[in-house]
Amino acid sequence: MLSEDRSNIGVYLDLESRLTERFTASAAVRYEDYSDFGATTTGKLAARFELADGFAVRGAASTGFRAPALQQQFFTTTSTNFIIINGVSTPVEVGTFPATSAVAKVLGAQPLEAEESVNYSLGFVFHRGPFEVTVDAYRINIDNRIVLSENIQGSATGTPTLVTINNLLQPFNVTAARFFINGVETETQGLDVVARYRLDADEGGVFDLTAAANFNETDVTRVPTTNTLSSLPTPPTLFGRANVLTYEEGTPKYKVTLAGDWAKDQWGASLKTTFYGSVLSPNNDPTGAFDVSTGKKAVVDLEGRYGFTDNVTLAVGANNLFDEYPDRTPANVNTTNATAFTGFSPFGFNGRFLYTRLSINW
Repeated sequence: MLSEDRSNIGVYLDLESRLTERFTASAAVRYEDYSDFGATTTGKLAARFELADGFAVRGAASTGFRAPALQQQFFTTTSTNFIIINGVSTPVEVGTFPATSAVAKVLGAQPLEAEESVNYSLGFVFHRGPFEVTVDAYRINIDNRIVLSENIQGSATGTPTLVTINNLLQPFNVTAARFFINGVETETQGLDVVARYRLDADEGGVFDLTAAANFNETDVTRVPTTNTLSSLPTPPTLFGRANVLTYEEGTPKYKVTLAGDWAKDQWGASLKTTFYGSVLSPNNDPTGAFDVSTGKKAVVDLEGRYGFTDNVTLAVGANNLFDEYPDRTPANVNTTNATAFTGFSPFGFNGRFLYTRLSINW
């Protein structure tokens, strides 16, 4: 059994001061020393300035560092993946190999390095009476991102490269291989908005109304190239169309939530609707014929509550009240009937969930 370990020491210092009645600033620095990646220093600067009573602007800039996880460095496994081959979704035995293994090195792998990031945010907060709102724009640049490579397949016949890969993988009883690699760089820009209003309707009870939205876009600005030391006649593609689109379109471009909570005496109720932008589950086929989209969807959750005492509450509710599902996987992709929906769906594909809950607090 393989046994690997790592040790690291970290020191963190955070300072914050209210420099004037309306201006607050903070600074933080973190030093870490890894047994296998050496030392690194990251930091953060942030400030908040109150322009008027109830209205303030705020911003921050920071750097980040993440060493590869031990699993990413040393984990080995075999799994069955469905890959489009000659227009048919086909089960393929895929081996995941450490980047430092002999197999991965031949296919173009190099020892993993740490990820680094630079983050910026700028926004404002406004509060007056029962109403409050926060708006924050952000930008996140990640360099040397650690990702899984393509499923690199071999074949007993065909080009010299395919035959070489096939012979390489035969002893492991797999027909494709993948491994973790560095070299992907991404840029994410987005906007977060949260607004809340509290309404006291006297005899009608108290209403808490919340609207929250996130809008974001991720671009892959750099992809890794094959190791020039690879001995293959034609070096394989390590990060292709499917991987790029997974980062760029594999999560919703927007998510909007409208929620209301009502309470009066022992009674209470909550209603929430979440709107999701469409998500793409991509394939390496350049025509896009085997891509799957979830579609734009709205999911409604509803709950009613009754408090028997201050400590005992009974709730009855439904998650996904209207039994919403993502768009079905087209027949040309789901040729094996293995799954009717893509796993990229941001709200799953389990449909409606009904529940009762008894809460006892003490």
